[in-house]
Amino acid sequence: MKFNIWKDYPRKPLPELLSFIVDNRGKSVPTSEDGTHILIATNCIRNENLYPTYEKVRYFSDDVYNTWFRAHPIPGDIIFVNKGTPGRTCLVPDPIDFSIAQDMMAFRTNEKVLHNRYLLCVLRSHEIQEQIRLCSVGDTIPHFKKQFLDQLMIPIPPLEVQKCIADMYFGFSDKIALNQQINKNLEEQIRSRLSQMLSNAKVAHAKLGEYLYIKGRIGWKGLKKSEYLDYSPYRIINGESLTKNGIDWNKAGYISKERYLESPEIMLQVGDILMSKDGTIGKIGYIDSLDAPTSVASGIFVIRNQQPEIISTVFIYFIFLSSWFNQFIVARTEGSVIPHLYQKDFMEFEFPMPSLTEMKRFDKIAIPMFDTIINNLSMNKKLAAIRDALLPRLMSGEIDVSGIEIK
Repeated sequence: MKFNIWKDYPRKPLPELLSFIVDNRGKSVPTSEDGTHILIATNCIRNENLYPTYEKVRYFSDDVYNTWFRAHPIPGDIIFVNKGTPGRTCLVPDPIDFSIAQDMMAFRTNEKVLHNRYLLCVLRSHEIQEQIRLCSVGDTIPHFKKQFLDQLMIPIPPLEVQKCIADMYFGFSDKIALNQQINKNLEEQIRSRLSQMLSNAKVAHAKLGEYLYIKGRIGWKGLKKSEYLDYSPYRIINGESLTKNGIDWNKAGYISKERYLESPEIMLQVGDILMSKDGTIGKIGYIDSLDAPTSVASGIFVIRNQQPEIISTVFIYFIFLSSWFNQFIVARTEGSVIPHLYQKDFMEFEFPMPSLTEMKRFDKIAIPMFDTIINNLSMNKKLAAIRDALLPRLMSGEIDVSGIEIK
């Protein structure tokens, strides 16, 4: 079965295909630390994820939930970001445990003419994303106004064709989401075991600088964006490519060999841990493999275990995710406009150091779990790459959907 949705079928303005729009924009939700309901923000919506993630969420009360909002999304709605990075979308999960407010809307499709999962696929397509970009206004903070929705022309093939496209996309996406959930559960288990070990055992305290190689960017006198290359055998991880979810290699840049060789102290190795030290401090990435010589830009620490026979890299990684380190960041961060953690302070971070026996007991359980996490992350990269390569070809009729098999 082949079909070109952009040429073979009519298009209609998006609002004509919806039964309802959840729109709470323009009002500030009264939040409270002791609230029982979750309010997500636009940073929770990413096109690489099927469902919203929970980052920097806020909370609000039952009374606010019942009286303040104009409407709430329901499972199956499509969340659409209209300000900041317009066009990011996610599917509302079932069950739903959050609400939305500023700078986003939720679309509820007319199921007689539009499959909700198909709509997610089309909204994420290059064609519609480009329409969104061209319609958005504002140089500093792009804004896609609600009245612009009429300009999003959605191709409407028969529902069975829509379902074919959605099934392919969600077949890959569901596997990615499952791996993400497995990783979340494994991380929680490791963090719980770490906390239990350090709380129950009699441990000494150690400083990071005693066991680790830690370097920020040195040797360069500033790497300008104009120096980035379209392609090079040498990669660079910058602030944009170090995310809350680890390293986004699609956002990593390319630099010249000369620039790469200027800072041999931060040439990355497998097993290195990266951490942001400017702006949003504490974003962590792990180098599980390298297919090219790679360095880092400013704003990132390179952390390398120098004594693996005493302290494991997995232990170090999860110490950085612990409440001990979070408290340290709060206490040592400087700068009101752009928060900054200095290397000399970072190396002074003290943490509970278990005995060798306790460390080995922890490693025996945690290392296999961490290996599974890394393998799942690698698998998800491959699944996402295949999915995102197949979708435009499927929509344009280049491939036969009946020949796609997701294992």
